Amino acid sequence: MKAALSNLVSPVLLFLIWEVSSQSGLLDTRFFPAPSAIFYHLIFVSPDEGIITDIFASLNRITWGYLLGALTGIALGIGMGLSKPLKTAIYPVVAMLYPIPKIAVLPLIMLVFGIGETSKIVVVFIGSFFLILINTLHGVASLQKIYHDVCFVYRIKKANFIFRVVLPGALPSIFIGLKLAIGYSLVIVVAAEFSGADAGIGYLIWQSWETFSIKSMYAGIFVIGALGFIFTYALEHLERKLIPWKNTR
Repeated sequence: MKAALSNLVSPVLLFLIWEVSSQSGLLDTRFFPAPSAIFYHLIFVSPDEGIITDIFASLNRITWGYLLGALTGIALGIGMGLSKPLKTAIYPVVAMLYPIPKIAVLPLIMLVFGIGETSKIVVVFIGSFFLILINTLHGVASLQKIYHDVCFVYRIKKANFIFRVVLPGALPSIFIGLKLAIGYSLVIVVAAEFSGADAGIGYLIWQSWETFSIKSMYAGIFVIGALGFIFTYALEHLERKLIPWKNTR
């Protein structure tokens, strides 16, 4: 409980400074409304403007894209880490495609998959896939050779070796990739919703900017920040449960 409260100290302090600066006139409230006014708008006005629908639209895209990216990234990362020929065949492609800004290929994705839900899910999938794949590969590669030797000597089955040795050993690196990917997924989905969407937090932010609805725009930004905060600490909680030995080092 104390740890959860301590995590809120810096955000609360930031909002207090912002509130005082807005109320005292240091910030122009036309462009930087006080957080209290934004929260009031978010809670009492935004639901009537359809923000709940926008939140669920974005969450649906993030959930499917992120889960698909996580499953394929972890599976392929483990496969590449255990198979040198597979790594030799695929890693050059990964090294070539990873630096390309994922939002830059959105027009191509929209050409292939259309402007509907599928294209948004695919771009989130691509963005999360590479981060999780690279970190999983690093986790498998960093596993000490003695574990491989012991399993070879005792003729441990391949499936048992993967699920009881490789996967637990790579989990710390996998969770680094998962936490990086969830933040990146939020960035990607908002950018994707700026065009070719009729719902979503990104759509809300863009439409609010075009109509100069500043409080609605900040409400959307606050929601994205809150989702990032919730997802990150949820993953950290899951990490502590699945990797208890990590916290004892």
